Amino acid sequence: MRVGEIRRPEYVPNRIDDPNYVRIFDTTLRDGEQSPGATLTSKEKLDIARQLAKLGVDIIEAGFPVASPDDFEAVRTIAMEVGNDVQPDGYVPVICGLSRTKFQDLERAWDAVRHAKRPRVHTFIATSEIHMKYKLRMSEDEVVENAVAAVKHLRSLGCNDIEFSPEDAGRSNPKFLYRILGEVIKAGATTLNIPDTTGWCLPHEFGELIASIRKNTPGAENVIISTHCQNDLGLATANSLAGAQAGARQVECTINGIGERAGNASLEEVVMAIKLRGNEVMKGLHTGIRPVHIYPTSKMVSDYSGMIVQPHKAIVGANAFAHESGIHQDGMLKNRETYEIMSPESIGLPRQEQDRGIVLGKHSGRNALNSRLRSLGYELSQTELDDVFKRFKSLADKKKGISDEDILALMSDELHQPKVIWELLDLQVVCGTMGMPTATVQMKGPDGIARIGVGVGTGPVDAAYKAVDSLVRVEAELSDYSVSSVTQGIEALAHTRVMIRPSGKMSDAGYSEHAALGTVQRQFSGSGANEDIVVASARAYVSALNKMIGWMSVAQKVAPRAARATASGGAALASVDNGSSAPSAGKDLATSSM
Repeated sequence: MRVGEIRRPEYVPNRIDDPNYVRIFDTTLRDGEQSPGATLTSKEKLDIARQLAKLGVDIIEAGFPVASPDDFEAVRTIAMEVGNDVQPDGYVPVICGLSRTKFQDLERAWDAVRHAKRPRVHTFIATSEIHMKYKLRMSEDEVVENAVAAVKHLRSLGCNDIEFSPEDAGRSNPKFLYRILGEVIKAGATTLNIPDTTGWCLPHEFGELIASIRKNTPGAENVIISTHCQNDLGLATANSLAGAQAGARQVECTINGIGERAGNASLEEVVMAIKLRGNEVMKGLHTGIRPVHIYPTSKMVSDYSGMIVQPHKAIVGANAFAHESGIHQDGMLKNRETYEIMSPESIGLPRQEQDRGIVLGKHSGRNALNSRLRSLGYELSQTELDDVFKRFKSLADKKKGISDEDILALMSDELHQPKVIWELLDLQVVCGTMGMPTATVQMKGPDGIARIGVGVGTGPVDAAYKAVDSLVRVEAELSDYSVSSVTQGIEALAHTRVMIRPSGKMSDAGYSEHAALGTVQRQFSGSGANEDIVVASARAYVSALNKMIGWMSVAQKVAPRAARATASGGAALASVDNGSSAPSAGKDLATSSM
């Protein structure tokens, strides 16, 4: 334990010996992944889970195991690896899986997390009148019966750490909440999570709800009360803090606040608010989070999920520590605390204007690059460093002055990518006012053979995508395309993000179970960075295709929808597993909006 750190209390499911300690429950891999286009591969989920453990979160909700075979395997792998990596101080995160009250779901969730040292299953059922009437079509008695049966079934399976959530509690009848929560406590629940599912509550209302549940629920003193606040009115962080002040000792949140609709309570906002104001105005509240890992975690989640962090986002946004106003700059030069209540270094973001004594350029070596990456919070293997260094040298030959933003963009483009199934080797585009834009690509397929494809489109990006389609031949629809500049100036790197979904004969193969909405179609994001905007766009598209193919190649092994797709022409996925040559069936796919 480092000097000045507060000792993390020993983990016991239904109590916390330190009355001021607030557990941080991270649901980035479950609720965060339910953001449209934020589908993560198993490898990406494992990488993020490892980073969350480095950050020090108490509980990792690793996924919704019944959603798909890939989700199950991801949760199981995280439970076995991250859930058993005990640190010298005894810390190891609880690994949690979400489940509906259906026995099949419960058994699937328990089977996925039971390998962890500290496994938990989180089950839920809606309790608001509107949900019970229109979604569940169940009476209050039936809802209570389902909830109690679920908790008892988990106990019978051997699960002793059980979290229960009354979905849409923020709009539920408080007296019914007291009843159902009391019954699940008697059945064996250890944590009661109170979700403001639609972001309806104001902070004083949510705080009062938590206080009334603690006061009026039989047995509430023997369990942990938790919060789960959505951000529909922009109040998720405020509501979570109000809940903690009212006695909740677990806060559910996500990195960068990602999640369904407007997202969830933002982990970095909740944690830093407690760190900076917890002792002074929150009666000594504190967490076990290591803030220095916040920024690297934020960057990883943004890269993997495709969910861009807006520049003015609190704590981790690009402008969070930027000062352009003359008055502000004058104050900062005299004393940083005039306009900064925390330093960027405290969240793992070295100050950009800080003199490090090393200027990176075309003459810089691996050690200099590795040193700069370490200062930015990244530890790379030799192979990973070699991959980034190749791109770095190529960029340095074309651009003077390599900034930290450039390095991070290259690092993310090389390392934060899905498993390579199709690899873009070369791209050439001819365009202008004198003819149709034409693109030629060379790609290496799953069989390791390099092939050349040609495409004609309405613009250079469209032509490049059609050239890629001519080789990959997996039907996809482009649902979103965006491009941004990494830095300023004509030499700046282009950073492109795309979002695709299965279409045509493959459209039935991209479905999975959603915790609240039932069966939904998955979307897949991809990103790419390059000094050439068309190359960056092509890299992003190939990245998204690799993610979609990888996910569907797992899903089709057991999922009926995928099997139907394969029978109707989805042969492209089969080649991923058996190493055969590129499929010969299919047609041109998505077109760019450019």
